[in-house]
Amino acid sequence: MNTSPAWMAEVVFDDNGLVPAIAQDAENGQILMVAWMNSEALAETAATGRAVYWSRSRRRLWRKGEESGHVQHVHDLRLDCDGDVVLLKVHQDGGIACHTGRASCFFRRLEGTSDHAEWKTVDPVLKDPEQIYK
Repeated sequence: MNTSPAWMAEVVFDDNGLVPAIAQDAENGQILMVAWMNSEALAETAATGRAVYWSRSRRRLWRKGEESGHVQHVHDLRLDCDGDVVLLKVHQDGGIACHTGRASCFFRRLEGTSDHAEWKTVDPVLKDPEQIYK
């Protein structure tokens, strides 16, 4: 017996049962992070309004903020035109989404010419990760 909500049938999960999930700041549009969701994570996110992801490294559900306190409250949940990417517009508690203590996981920018380019860290650490994860 399938207990998934009817709307879940429109989500295209990959062969591993996952769909990419983009977390975007609901106020300023900044992309905070990209993670993965399985159907259980997506259903819990929709039911609770709190971002839940699937951790590929830990092989379990990951409730954003469960260790750091930096919870993502979902204001809007969207599905792209192909049904294979989910967008979460969120309010990020503490203003920190990245485990490095930064606002966003996208803190490195490619700088230089194509022959001499390198990734430069351009966004500051807002809080030392050792103070976040004890």
